[in-house]
Amino acid sequence: MTKRHRAAQLAVVPLLAGVGLVGPAASAVAAPAPGAVKAATAGTELYVSRRDCKPAGDGSEAAPYCTIGAALAVVQPGQTVLVQSGDYSEKVTVTRSGTQSAPIKVRAVNTSRGIVRIGHYTLSGTPLTISGVHDVVVEGFTLAGRGDAVPVLVSGAQRITLDGIAANGVGGLPAVRVTGSSSDVVVSRGWFTGSGAGATGVAVEAGVSGATVTASTFSKSRVAVTDAPGARITGNTVVTDCATGIVVAGTSTGASIRNNILRTGAGPVPEPVACAEPTTAPAISVSAAASGDAEADHNLVDSASGSAVYRWGDTDHADLASFRAATGQGGHDILAPARLGEKRGTERGWFPLTAASPAVDSADATAPGTTRTDLLDNAHADSPDVPNTGTGNGYHDRGAVELQGGRTVSGSGVQSKPGGSSLDYTDPLTVTHAWPIDGPVGKVARRFSNDRYYRVGPIEPAVGQLLRAGAACVDNDVRFDNFRVVPPSVPVQLSGDCAVLGAMFTPVAPTRLLDTRAAVGIGTTVPVAANSEIVLPIMSINGVAASNITAVVLNVTVTQPTTPGFLTVYPDGTTAPQSSSVNFVAGETVPNLVTVPMSNGNLRIRNSAGGTVHVVADLQGFYSGFGDGFKPLPPTRVLDSRANGDTPIPANSYRVLDLSGRVPSGAKAVVLNVTVTQPTATGVLTAYPAGSSVPTASNLNFVAGQTIPNLVTVPVVNGRLVLQNLSSGTTHVLADLAGWYGTGATDGFVPYGPQRVLDTRSGFRGSKLAPFSSIDLLVPYLDPNGNDDTPKPTALVANLTVTAPTAGGVLTGHPRGEVPPAASNVNFLAGETASNAAVVRVGANGYVTLFNNSGGSTDVLVDQAGHFIATTP
Repeated sequence: MTKRHRAAQLAVVPLLAGVGLVGPAASAVAAPAPGAVKAATAGTELYVSRRDCKPAGDGSEAAPYCTIGAALAVVQPGQTVLVQSGDYSEKVTVTRSGTQSAPIKVRAVNTSRGIVRIGHYTLSGTPLTISGVHDVVVEGFTLAGRGDAVPVLVSGAQRITLDGIAANGVGGLPAVRVTGSSSDVVVSRGWFTGSGAGATGVAVEAGVSGATVTASTFSKSRVAVTDAPGARITGNTVVTDCATGIVVAGTSTGASIRNNILRTGAGPVPEPVACAEPTTAPAISVSAAASGDAEADHNLVDSASGSAVYRWGDTDHADLASFRAATGQGGHDILAPARLGEKRGTERGWFPLTAASPAVDSADATAPGTTRTDLLDNAHADSPDVPNTGTGNGYHDRGAVELQGGRTVSGSGVQSKPGGSSLDYTDPLTVTHAWPIDGPVGKVARRFSNDRYYRVGPIEPAVGQLLRAGAACVDNDVRFDNFRVVPPSVPVQLSGDCAVLGAMFTPVAPTRLLDTRAAVGIGTTVPVAANSEIVLPIMSINGVAASNITAVVLNVTVTQPTTPGFLTVYPDGTTAPQSSSVNFVAGETVPNLVTVPMSNGNLRIRNSAGGTVHVVADLQGFYSGFGDGFKPLPPTRVLDSRANGDTPIPANSYRVLDLSGRVPSGAKAVVLNVTVTQPTATGVLTAYPAGSSVPTASNLNFVAGQTIPNLVTVPVVNGRLVLQNLSSGTTHVLADLAGWYGTGATDGFVPYGPQRVLDTRSGFRGSKLAPFSSIDLLVPYLDPNGNDDTPKPTALVANLTVTAPTAGGVLTGHPRGEVPPAASNVNFLAGETASNAAVVRVGANGYVTLFNNSGGSTDVLVDQAGHFIATTP
């Protein structure tokens, strides 16, 4: 096993009042009470996912509900229920209302990976019921049922929108039934099918007022309005098999029928033929009671059926001339082949326009009930090959689907977004169009690194923020069919490059988080058992939640070990790495600075020894999206109390170290490798900012005659800090400056470990170092794209370990290509294992050099915690 500092093996390590080897016990400030649970906070979105839900979920992205019904039981006005793809074998009833300014939205998140279905062929009854509520929007669902009830029922409801619904009416039942004194119900962008003669896609029944059916496609089904005043039937594509396409019956006064395409012939959609019984298939039928104030215009009626264009009151009009003469309506109607394309999609289908269709650029853009986008959620496009004969902007198409021109998608990939948090990013995704358009075209299902689920929205740039430093990636699934074909026939999937974002540092006054001797940070004073772990919770620091903390910097001290071994500090929820954080021998007290990534707010400290050990952890700072960047420097000796007639630090005294000539005025903290040598008594050395009181925490623990280093990150005031000797004897101190944090420093920290990146014992990336020789180490770095185009490391953050040296000496890390400096990182004696944390500036071609300044050979291990990268402020 390991052996460290022979003098330390004989040291007695009592708990001394005020001068204890690891400082007196103090209360933890960052750890929550054991068992404390933070209640979930309601947001604007509730999540439902049958694939990865939580039985006791709260509807958050991390703990979604398992059923739609569970979300609808608690949804509030202004909230959106996001239902992830899958089959939900349940009958859904909306029982809660929104407000006019804050409606409740229930949205199916359809993507290329799947759609959302409600119901099941084994379930009887209506799959979706909206009854007695108001101000509700339901979007994108596909309804499945047994066929014994209507798939969608809206009854006694007000201000309801059914958008993008797909349903099939069977057995004489409509796909959607609106009834029971409902008002202001909008059915838009739907796909409605039926079976049997006279099948109905949407039935608007007696007592309903102000209903709108728009931008929907009907296949072998029709729109039927009965005794329902104020109906608007606009921009639909209705394809029947020798049956009437739009029926306005009874006292449905004030109806508006505009911009629809009606193909009521027989045979294939693109090439229909005449009906065997033409009298059964007038395109539009309006009752006598409704015809007095009904309006019809800008409709396109396919002429192939041989049927009447209109049945207006009791009269069939075989052509437009007679209809216009008799009613004064239909002045812009067209009777001609509709020239629809073959059906696209399956459960969520549509009929596209061909370029030769007279529907192109000929609709009334101002018609009541006109939607901003078409059935595929694409804006209106102006074909350069067709004259604009419509009203308004002149280039709306008739029917449910707009003819589109070519388009080019570009810019997919994540980029750093300067000016705010260092973890802000942008995805500059854009789409350009060959034709003029009046709004957005296409959708993107986008998922950033932080997202569990895809978010569907328009194709446009988006911004986000990483919770923790690392790779910010995006998966963009771009579609121009609103995800109606699954899987897509022509996908445009653009994952794009990732960006690597670094975190900034916030120093804190040294704060004790853990002391197993005094039950600080843990509920017992029992030492850590052999080959076991303890968990250290860190839920927040300075008001920053653990979820937003990239890494913490801790001074971890081992004391009272009963056998040799080592500690490994690593993030909870990950596999214990094959690396070490602190090496020790029996009876020794030894500290080391540890930079450890955060995962879920808990850190694990593993004792890999055959005996027990007490552990103390003092917080030095943390990395997050806000704070200060780092400026790495070549290692420079800034203090050596042995040199030039200087004197050691007296007992229980201090030395002020003024670095104002070494770091700029904006420096807020410095990184030093501090070494104690030739102490005449046992004690501790503590570094802290000038002008502050002596903290409880410690940085170095030593015994008489020992030489021991430790990396220190300490705040400075005007470039000044204090080195306090808490012992009854004198000691010499050396300090080597590795860099500084503060205004003007821009390098950010990227966690990349803990991982072993060099082990000369096994020949992993190098072999044993000969006397006064060196080894070059190519610094591993995060490269999520795998094409070497991400930022290269500017400094390595690692634990350096010397083992089995044949003579005493020092190990120094420095940038490759530079002369070894008069500085050190690890001090060692012959035969011992010694380690120390280091921050080493990266040199030529991404390498650091490790120099064995010793007359003997030695093995070297490097355990990487991460690296720094240049960032854009």
